[in-house]
Amino acid sequence: MVHSNFGLRHFSKRKKRSFIDKLIYVFAIGGPLMNIPQLLKIWTEKNSSGVSVISWIGFSLTALIWLVYGIIHKEKPIIVANILYFVLQVGVIIGALAY
Repeated sequence: MVHSNFGLRHFSKRKKRSFIDKLIYVFAIGGPLMNIPQLLKIWTEKNSSGVSVISWIGFSLTALIWLVYGIIHKEKPIIVANILYFVLQVGVIIGALAY
């Protein structure tokens, strides 16, 4: 059976998700901020012992791929989160290489 609502089904579901759409920004910003303690430890103590540069490079590449995905699909929470992740993770990588 063919439905003739031509995408209106998505519109009606969108109204129900407005709380989640707002809440996701809390996590899009809060998640990357969890990298700050590692970043501060490296830069304030000038000590990166125990930090795997290879892992952080992998995390950064993953954030970069997600950022591209978010840009292509115009998903602002994905874009915001992965810009923050990428910037903070590059800070950890630079600090780990420097110290």
